[in-house]
Amino acid sequence: MAVCSTLACRAGPQGPTGGTGGTPNTPQPPGPWRLVWHDEFDGAVLDTTNWTWDTGGNGWGNAELEYYTNRVENAHLENGYLVIAARQEPFGNRAYTSARLKTQGLGQWTFGRIEARIQIPRGQGLWPAFWMLGYNIAEVGWPGCGEMDIMENIGKEPATVHGTVHGPGYSGSNGITSAYNLTSGAFADTFHVFAIEWQLDSIRWYVDSTLYQTVTASSVRAQWVFNHPFFILLNVAVGGYWPGNPDSTTLFPQTMRVDYVRVYQR
Repeated sequence: MAVCSTLACRAGPQGPTGGTGGTPNTPQPPGPWRLVWHDEFDGAVLDTTNWTWDTGGNGWGNAELEYYTNRVENAHLENGYLVIAARQEPFGNRAYTSARLKTQGLGQWTFGRIEARIQIPRGQGLWPAFWMLGYNIAEVGWPGCGEMDIMENIGKEPATVHGTVHGPGYSGSNGITSAYNLTSGAFADTFHVFAIEWQLDSIRWYVDSTLYQTVTASSVRAQWVFNHPFFILLNVAVGGYWPGNPDSTTLFPQTMRVDYVRVYQR
C-alpha cells in the first residue's frame, strides 16, 4: 500500500513506544521470539493508546476512490475482532468510505516478527493491506523511509496475496515483490495469519506457516532502508491504479476482520 505508487535511526532492537503488553492466551511462535506488543481487539472500543486514524479523500497517491474516516461505521470492534468496513456512500468528495488505522506516534519497532490474523474482504476494486512505514517519513519522505507490505490483496485475485518492499530505487511498480497463491478457495473465505520476520539485513514473508519470500540487503542492490523503527498500518482501499475500480459485481459493504496484531522480538 505504497504512499505514492501502486502498492505504500540506528540499527538494533528497539521496543515499542506505547501500547499494551502481556501475553495472550494463544500459542506463541517457536524459537527465540518474545511478545512485546499486541492488540487482541477484545474490548468494547478501539484502543486509542495503540491506534490512530489517517483521514481524507485525496486519492493517497494511488487514485483511490474512498474517503478514510474516523467513524465507527468504518472501524469498530465486534465480537473480538477489529472490523474495517468499506462502504458505498457519498462522503466528502468521494463515493466510498473506509478506514486506515496506524500505530504512528504510539508504537514503532526495529526488527522482529510482525503478524496479524485477518479475514480479508472480497470483490473487484477492493484493496486490503497490512503494512509498515518508516517512522522518519515526515523527515525523508517516501520511499526514503522504507515500506514493508506484509499482506496486500486486490479483489480480482481472490486466491493471491502479495508481499513487497519499497525503497529508494525500488518503489512503486519497481517494488521488490512476490506472491503467495492458495491451491483452492479464496483468502476471503476464512482467516489467515500474515507475517514478516525482519532482521538487520533480511525480511521473510509468511502466510500461515509457509515462507514464500526472502529479501536481503545484498539482493536489493540499492539502499537498504530497513534498519530503523517502523509503524504498522491496516486499511481497506477502494479502487486505484492497481486493483482498478469496483464494478457491477462488487457488493458493499465489504469488511476486513482482524483477530489480532502482534509484535515479537528476539
